[in-house]
Amino acid sequence: MLEERIAAGGMAVVWRALDEVLQRQVAVKVMRADPDNEEVFAERFRDEALHSAALLHPNITTVFDYGEDDHLSYLVMELVSGLPLSAIIREQGALPPETVRSVLAQASLALGTAHGAGVVHRDVKPANILIRHDGVVKLTDFGIARAVDAIGHTRVGEMLGTPNYISPEQATGQVATGASDLYALGIVAHEMLTGERPFDRGTPIATALSHVNEPPPPLGDDVPAELRAVVAALLEKDPAARPANAHAVAVMLGVATSELTGLDVDLAAGVPSGYVVLPVTPLTPGRPLHFGAVDDAHSDAVDEPTMAGRPDDLLD
Repeated sequence: MLEERIAAGGMAVVWRALDEVLQRQVAVKVMRADPDNEEVFAERFRDEALHSAALLHPNITTVFDYGEDDHLSYLVMELVSGLPLSAIIREQGALPPETVRSVLAQASLALGTAHGAGVVHRDVKPANILIRHDGVVKLTDFGIARAVDAIGHTRVGEMLGTPNYISPEQATGQVATGASDLYALGIVAHEMLTGERPFDRGTPIATALSHVNEPPPPLGDDVPAELRAVVAALLEKDPAARPANAHAVAVMLGVATSELTGLDVDLAAGVPSGYVVLPVTPLTPGRPLHFGAVDDAHSDAVDEPTMAGRPDDLLD
């Protein structure tokens, strides 16, 4: 039973709902009615259900069910009590280095599981990273994720992602890989440390090209050297120069060996047996909100535009 709309974006609306059979609160993500894009949206919803349901990890939102009704698709998923990272940055600005380290480490563990299962997220950004009130991170919205070696639901020459967080290789029309997700995580890290997006040139095309042609702004002297080194490694323009995998990022951030069970060669497939929640500085947002999926903090929030254009146009 749908109870309250809690988020909205270009592709879907998210509701807080009651699972009347199991008597638990859940989030229901319902595809927006859009006759012009109904087939593509439905295909991406099915992909999100398949990708997310296969990823079992404490730092990834759990998908419970998927269905279709009257030409609309919907996902039933875990309801996360907390805030999107985008809302936290907007309200608090730059975050303490230890909080940044914890968010990055937990997101790295989530990406390690996804990449190990052959899934590239392709849209890592603050709006898709949920922070529970106890500091636990949840990566969400695999709506444009791509399974390695699978045929995607994009038109020829189409590029998907959010311009502020897109990797240089995606901006020039190359296929997104796990290294592309790590670059996006580096952009998220930079934004957490400064309170501002490092690449924001006013238009999607100019912003995407800035990732290709410009260095990121320098971080402040208050950022610890080891954290600065992680961000610099993630933001290398050449994918081959970035950390080898999510495991490498977690190691650079000081994650304990027990937390890396199953991630030693990026082949995680389930919940690490030795998982321990990382120490975190609790976040204290102004009001308790509940989120379980895509988009931003609130139904009246403006989500980042998603890039869907031809990469050759960007280079004209």
